[in-house]
Amino acid sequence: MGKHRVMVPVDEIDLSAVKYEQEVVQAPSLSGIRLKLFTRILESPFFGSLIVSHVKKQNKMIELLQNTEIPELPMFKPEFPLQEPERGVYIVDELETPEERVASALKCLPDYNPAHSLDENPGTCFRYWTIRDYAHAYRSKLVTPLMVAENIVLALKDFEGKTPPCPLLVSFDVDDIRNQAAASTQRFSEGATTWMHDVRPVKSDAVSVSRLRSCGVIFLGKANMHELGMGTTGNNPNYGTTRNPHDPERYTGGSSSGPAAIVASGLCSAALGTDGGGSIRIPSSLCGVVGMKTTYGRTDMKGSLCEAGTVEIIGPIASSLEDLMLVYAAILGSSPVDRFGLHPSPPCFPKLSAKKSTDVVGSVRLGRYTPWFNDVKQTEVLDKCRDALSLLCKTHGCEMVEILIPELLEMRTAHLATIGADMHSILSPHISNGKGAKLTCESRTSDALFRSFTGSEYVSAQRIRRRIMYHHLEIFKNVDVIVTPTTGATAPMIPRSALKCGESDMKTTGFLMRFIIAPNLIGLPAISVPIGYDKQGLPIGLQLIGRPWGEATILRLAFAIEELSAASLKKPTSFYDVLKAN
Repeated sequence: MGKHRVMVPVDEIDLSAVKYEQEVVQAPSLSGIRLKLFTRILESPFFGSLIVSHVKKQNKMIELLQNTEIPELPMFKPEFPLQEPERGVYIVDELETPEERVASALKCLPDYNPAHSLDENPGTCFRYWTIRDYAHAYRSKLVTPLMVAENIVLALKDFEGKTPPCPLLVSFDVDDIRNQAAASTQRFSEGATTWMHDVRPVKSDAVSVSRLRSCGVIFLGKANMHELGMGTTGNNPNYGTTRNPHDPERYTGGSSSGPAAIVASGLCSAALGTDGGGSIRIPSSLCGVVGMKTTYGRTDMKGSLCEAGTVEIIGPIASSLEDLMLVYAAILGSSPVDRFGLHPSPPCFPKLSAKKSTDVVGSVRLGRYTPWFNDVKQTEVLDKCRDALSLLCKTHGCEMVEILIPELLEMRTAHLATIGADMHSILSPHISNGKGAKLTCESRTSDALFRSFTGSEYVSAQRIRRRIMYHHLEIFKNVDVIVTPTTGATAPMIPRSALKCGESDMKTTGFLMRFIIAPNLIGLPAISVPIGYDKQGLPIGLQLIGRPWGEATILRLAFAIEELSAASLKKPTSFYDVLKAN
């Protein structure tokens, strides 16, 4: 068949012979005029194909996807076997209304302590206001939603005038925000808690937005992000680059850069993001908030740009775990197609209010692949993650199990070919209509690589996808959660040359995505939890990867880690207290 290499069938791999291979990304780091020039050369018919072919060869993509015989059948989207029920959970029916699911999630949370309300001293430790804090303040008539909305509007206007510019939203309608808040104020005065559709009819919301709106959520606007979600930094020359609330000279991470920054800045408790290659977890980690990618198919993608993709999922970003769980409760629910094809386990929430919840945490087995876990750019990231896990095991008695994950480099290539094909299929009609020239240089550079993948290379990537699923399902026979740093480095600096024309830095992307890919390629749930800061005060996140449909387990564990890390939480440099502002 002309193949230079034949892979051993996945179930015959000798694990004792597997050695960890450090990822080395071979690609130029470009920004400004150099990126602009490189993009023009890349899009030329002759030189462009030579450059792309060279990059693919240097990064062993051709060796793997063209010159390797892979015996497994392709898996074109995640396929999950039936899973055992999770322990200590409250099971809900995903066909219930979002309001009913949120009510169930509220019952699972620890009892609310109003000591942090506006008329009390919240203590010396910084903490974000939670959704229950806002609800308590509204019901106690300490403030109204309309008053808070006015504080948010003032803060957003303040952001518009910042130097350097720090755009959080690409569009927002002040009158619309005020109208939503006025309706919310009326509902609280009448004792009602759901959105009145005769006040604001829903016509074209995405499914997840519609579900949140039915719960009375006030939407501020459309958040800024990395163009088309095709990047990990949050750089956006079109609308301006969102800046990290902990340091305005640093990136927020991407692609859901605006959602993470606006939550970290205190302007809202939660936001929605999409995650096809870490786009929720990376910015959450770099901005010091929590973000969860659900199991593939757990949430309905209808109405989103990538609703037909095979790696992307919508998920919540929030300033606290309890708020993340409430938003997750509202938006969960598989599409009719996924309910038929994926056979999802019933969604459930961890019973955090139960006395036995701590015992359940103690029974969790944590899997760590040490050579991979240690492969970070900054030792501070490694030290903080080790300390957090050590404290978790010491406090709750969790068992740490050494695991081995084969074919990590193959997994990276398979993911790149898969998400690249997904994105190019979306872009192709628009590029054919002449709109491709309006994309940023970075997006055009990425698409040049994406469109180079042939049909046979795509099928090879899907064969690898099945192998990666096999490896992880075998691991989950012995552990409940896989633990890693969320990113291999804290927030990168924003080069001045990147603000106008963009930036392409695949080596930085490699560090930011090092631990991210498996949940996207094979559809596993994963969450990033803030656990501390480096010496420059930049946030560090710990990632928990769960088995299919295992959101409740990683949520429970994340709650325990958040509680242990609460005393170290720091107020961001850019922070607005919209609940107490005058």
